[in-house]
Amino acid sequence: MIALSLAEIAEIVGGRSHDIPDPAARITGPVVIDSRAVRPGALFAAFAGENVDGHDYARRAHEAGAAAVLAARPVGVPAIVVEDVQSALGALAREVVRRLGTEVVALTGSSGKTSTKDLIAQVLQRHAPTVWTPGSLNNEIGLPLTALTATEETRHLVLEMGARGTGHIRYLTGLTPPKIGLVLNVGTAHIGEFGGREQIALAKGELVEVLPEDGTAVLNADDPLVRAMASRTKARVLLFGEARDADVRAENVRLTATGQPSFRLQTPSGCSDVTMRLYGEHHVSNALAAAAVAHELGMSVDEIALALSEAGTLSRWRMEVTERPDGVTIVNDAYNANPESMRAALRALAAMGGGRRTWAVLGPMAELGDEALAEHDAVGRLAVRLNVSKLVAVGGREASWLQLGAYNEGSWGEESVHVSDAQAAVDLLRSELRPGDVVLVKASRSVGLERVAQALLENTAASSEGQVTGR
Repeated sequence: MIALSLAEIAEIVGGRSHDIPDPAARITGPVVIDSRAVRPGALFAAFAGENVDGHDYARRAHEAGAAAVLAARPVGVPAIVVEDVQSALGALAREVVRRLGTEVVALTGSSGKTSTKDLIAQVLQRHAPTVWTPGSLNNEIGLPLTALTATEETRHLVLEMGARGTGHIRYLTGLTPPKIGLVLNVGTAHIGEFGGREQIALAKGELVEVLPEDGTAVLNADDPLVRAMASRTKARVLLFGEARDADVRAENVRLTATGQPSFRLQTPSGCSDVTMRLYGEHHVSNALAAAAVAHELGMSVDEIALALSEAGTLSRWRMEVTERPDGVTIVNDAYNANPESMRAALRALAAMGGGRRTWAVLGPMAELGDEALAEHDAVGRLAVRLNVSKLVAVGGREASWLQLGAYNEGSWGEESVHVSDAQAAVDLLRSELRPGDVVLVKASRSVGLERVAQALLENTAASSEGQVTGR
């Protein structure tokens, strides 16, 4: 963060100073919400959660070197006391971004946000100093924390924005007003909370509504609900996708023998070939979105193509591919799941199989509301249509719907199985896996299915040749 005095911060957030001996003292470290992450000169923001109250750790943060605490009440150590810590954190981020004048790129969508954000970051950092959202910290707390890591050298600020209802993205854009707004897709993630895809589109489109006239709305030409958002913005519209009228598009899309996408990248400034290190054809759309943003910021098509070809995964548990010494390949995509990402992962698994046995270890998808039965059934059926060798459905009722879909599609006998929990899945796989098998592990984050992938990799440390994630 740019260095600010405690007196300046108090004025920015409308707070009162308590137990601060020197208001001119400056915050020279990061802004953190975990006392264990405090470094000398940090500002510790004390949030009161359901199970843990950050105010109880204020003294620990001070002893670790925090210059002050942003708090909702006096805490016995130097503090700036405000009515609401979240609002104060947002106000601080808004002012820091304003002072820096950094180019803000914001993106949202039902699926692929984090993978695309990571691609954009890896492309843009070749162009100029870039700060981006770590992992999926895309909410009212994570976004301002990311923005506050920007410094005077930061040229691009790439921010992922999530939403669980209307108004959420509008709030986030108020903290860090974007110049470029990217909408990837409108799917069924969180459809149970939103109430329908039209409501999801309404919420996601808030991003393009706030863009200035000299800004750019980067929209997916292949998604009708996203394409329609062009009418909701006064900014210039740049389309990406495989549609023939897309400004940034892919031609001659194909997969390598190992399931990595290759295509000809077409932009308004020329064309160049891309072969990605990531796995699955769904990354083509993500790459086009990243290319559109990079083109808008002045990068050449050759620079963009090279960066996309060399980009790897930055965020954990998203198509992390590891080959064990015995030849078994583990694909850990267990960070989260929705119907669109499930289908994409299954297609990637099928492409990676290349004649080998493939295993889909799948758990429930959360927050689908009335669509839950149909969507789980459809995923189970797709696994059969893609000739996945064995489906292992893990968990309770929703997992049983996965297996039922597979059964009704014609997967009988030992081709699909329903197990109660992650340990049961691990026991099954350990007894039945053989060299050359490819195993996909995927479910909603709340299921914790990453434990299956981790267990299968324990005591089988891959050789350097076996690490193919490109992290």
